[in-house]
Amino acid sequence: MSTSRRTFLRSFAALGAAAAVSPRSLAQTSTTKPLRVVVVGAGAFGGWSALMLRRAGAEVTLVDTWGPGNSRASSGGETRVIRQTYGADRFYTELAGRALTLWLEHQAIFRERFFARTGALWMVTGPQDSLVKDALPILRDLGIEHRELSAEECRKRYPQIDFDGLRWALWEPGAGYLLARQACQAVAEALVREGGTFLQAEARPLFGAGGGLDGAALSTGSTLTADAYLFACGPWLGQVFPDVPGARIRPTRQEVFFFGAPAGDSRFGDSSLPVWVEEGAALWYGIPGNRWRGFKVADDSRGPDFDPTHGERLASKESLAAARALLARRFPALRDAPLLESRVCQYENSADGHFVFDRHPRAENLWLLGGGSGHGFKFGPALGELVATTVLGKRAPEKKFSLARFG
Repeated sequence: MSTSRRTFLRSFAALGAAAAVSPRSLAQTSTTKPLRVVVVGAGAFGGWSALMLRRAGAEVTLVDTWGPGNSRASSGGETRVIRQTYGADRFYTELAGRALTLWLEHQAIFRERFFARTGALWMVTGPQDSLVKDALPILRDLGIEHRELSAEECRKRYPQIDFDGLRWALWEPGAGYLLARQACQAVAEALVREGGTFLQAEARPLFGAGGGLDGAALSTGSTLTADAYLFACGPWLGQVFPDVPGARIRPTRQEVFFFGAPAGDSRFGDSSLPVWVEEGAALWYGIPGNRWRGFKVADDSRGPDFDPTHGERLASKESLAAARALLARRFPALRDAPLLESRVCQYENSADGHFVFDRHPRAENLWLLGGGSGHGFKFGPALGELVATTVLGKRAPEKKFSLARFG
């Protein structure tokens, strides 16, 4: 975070620290008074929800333990992929399209570049191709630009990639990548500019004896009270609420590597290569060098359980060896590329890979939001819209995200 950006957030955090939010039940909220909402978690889900709630007229306080886009957060890091290929799931395809529209709009509003349209190349190498093949009818029906490519067509387009073993590929030209950490910080700043409050503190729920949430206790010693509470605390959601959702949100350790291309070689930058995904024995993906950060390679397979607070974030030799093997096989010119950076982050996986957004069963005024499951970041602005209209009572909760599906 830049010095000016850090100063900006801290100055408004100081102003908001003394603010008290009056407790009122949702049923008693006057139509002439704005709903007061506390949002816990300033990642892609919480930050965008807070901003959309504020724009819908709510008084919003956003709280985060270590700040938006911090290194422990699932929404931290350099980049995230945005795409609309989602197998047979039309819902996510449409939601991703709405999200992309909002990302582009907010680039203009914030005067910052978040999205790089590189396109996405889906490479099918194994017998299982449902993630790509089942998406084709939906992409056609929704008018999303795409094209099926043969191995020979791929070789002509991208000679720097070895397509040995490729069965077929899908080209999705409207896809690309997002700048993750930068976007989280920009959303928090926008909330403050538009009249919301940001506080850096740990927040814990305070359940009342008669049901409902009485407040959010802060590590600063103060308590926030509001009409409604939204906890969107990513990999900590199951820890904060050990009964519901509890173990249904499982953080796993994920490793990401950035490799350096040869000096003066522009073949592996985002002007020459797209975002790529290989659907084979495992699901590997990568993002070409962006803002001079290196060639990103990651395995989407779920790693071991991980403690997002205390876990050491040192990459393993085994994962690095696997990433190098991938480079040698698919990008031969990078076979001996130096490792520039490595990151250990985490997915916060729901039991079925779908998001969680629902009321807590013991508190009508408490909403839980999470379960990004490694694919959630791109949906931030669109999911924020859905959350805001639901919390404000303008639409029914989305059944796909309900807690009831877990039984």
